[in-house]
Amino acid sequence: MLASIFVGLTVTAAAGLLVFGAFNLISVAFAILFVGLGVDFGIQFCVSYRGRRHLNDDLQAALRDAAADVGAPLALAALSIAAGFYAFLPTDYRGVSELGVIAGTGMIVAFIATVTLLPALLALLRPRGERHAVGYPALAGVNRMLLQHRRRVVIAAIAVAAVGGALLPRLRFDFNPLQLRSPDAESVATLLDLMKDTATAPDTIDVLVPSVLAGTALAHRLEQLPEVDHVLAITAFIPDDQDAKLATIEDAALLLGPTLEPAATRPPPSDAELARAMARTSLSLDEASRAHAAGPLATSAGRLGRALRALAEGTPQMRERLKQALVPALVMTLATLRQALQATPVTLASLPAEIVGDWVTPDGRARIEVYPKGSVADDASLRRFVVAVQAEAPDATGAPVAIEASSRTILGAFTQAGLLALSSITLLLGAALRSTADVARALLPLLLALLCTLGTCAMIGLPLNFENIIALPLMIGIGVAFDIYFVMAWRAGRTQLLQSSLTRAIVMSALTTGTAFGSLWLSHHPGTSSMGKLLALSLVWTLASVLLFLPALLGAPPKPAGQRELHHE
Repeated sequence: MLASIFVGLTVTAAAGLLVFGAFNLISVAFAILFVGLGVDFGIQFCVSYRGRRHLNDDLQAALRDAAADVGAPLALAALSIAAGFYAFLPTDYRGVSELGVIAGTGMIVAFIATVTLLPALLALLRPRGERHAVGYPALAGVNRMLLQHRRRVVIAAIAVAAVGGALLPRLRFDFNPLQLRSPDAESVATLLDLMKDTATAPDTIDVLVPSVLAGTALAHRLEQLPEVDHVLAITAFIPDDQDAKLATIEDAALLLGPTLEPAATRPPPSDAELARAMARTSLSLDEASRAHAAGPLATSAGRLGRALRALAEGTPQMRERLKQALVPALVMTLATLRQALQATPVTLASLPAEIVGDWVTPDGRARIEVYPKGSVADDASLRRFVVAVQAEAPDATGAPVAIEASSRTILGAFTQAGLLALSSITLLLGAALRSTADVARALLPLLLALLCTLGTCAMIGLPLNFENIIALPLMIGIGVAFDIYFVMAWRAGRTQLLQSSLTRAIVMSALTTGTAFGSLWLSHHPGTSSMGKLLALSLVWTLASVLLFLPALLGAPPKPAGQRELHHE
């Protein structure tokens, strides 16, 4: 079975590369979907084969009987799941659209591998016969109870579905990709710290306006919004009230100029002169310390005096190290002060070209940068910020705008694909089953599982996000497949479904998928962990709806056509 899945996965990957040339961050998830559903197809065939082999210890006959037993249900399940995936093709979300094509094709490949390569490998390996029956005989009592209390079970399922549906308005979609990153990572922790200060927050919105003058007017309007902290534009680099400020600087230059730029300077002192100066200063500090016998000033003066005395009595190398540690910073500070005292009027034309190039295009258009008031780490704050700014500047762009717009695109894509998938699966089941009632029997457990899963997410506060939403197609595919297996076995007249090999195959398939992907729940990565949680919840509700609700919904299997006619006569 593993070899069959590997071959099918390789063929599907090759087909995806042939069509699209490369995988994107979303379409690469086809591997997860293929393995999860491909395992189910293989388990269904192998468990059916083992059940037939127990009845007839003939390898070839068991393989033929297994193919006749599960061939039609597997084909219908594969086509239904493929139709559901292909429903993503017309959506605007490119990543999911490509994922739908690749995963849908993968379901056809998985079915072909299951009914061709898998039996061939079994025939070559020639496994030994089966000593024990394949199934769950202990579930016979549960099967009888569900049939005896059909009405109560169905009513309870409707009540549970109603509760799940009532909780759906509380389900939210977390469209902030930062929430998918671990806050313990140093880069994420640093970013979160930066976001606490509006001056360094990265969630800014950019607006391109026709001119600098238009940018000034728009910035003034945006700064009046309660969601906006401040707005930056090229004019922010031009100081206000320059005449008064320049006059103050000129006065300071007259006072400090002779000190900062003396007419003559003495040569640097020698090491011996430095040592004597330190010794004299040390004595002065000692006197000051004795004059103030108590208090922090005396303590500090005494400590500094002792340090200078040690340096004065030390080696020239010690004094040189001190000089290199203190003097360069002082020289740089004095040079900065001298430059500041030479300030001249600042205009747009006098700004450095590298600054102007960041804010004004060669043809005169200008960029303004809008900063939010407070943190926009939560979805509601980010959405309010984007909506408020776009009301004044519809062409605004930037990370917050892209995140909010992409969330609408993704939600719209999944809603559209969900409706198309449900419609296409319904039409396909109708063409294959030719019974509206049987189509309803196959789809109602799926709807129950979906409502319960999403309702549980709303109840426990697990939001949908960019990562775990990819689990929804897998959940729908597994749910449709399980329902189809049960309904077609029921239509074929099989009784005691819960203790049959079919239930064993469904349980093993769910446990395999749940173990493989539910283990993602333990991941330290928030996005990956949320996908594991959603998959685990969906599998629990899918098994509950298939094994508890569906048998009660189906009831006793229909009589074959010949028996119905004889009974009528």
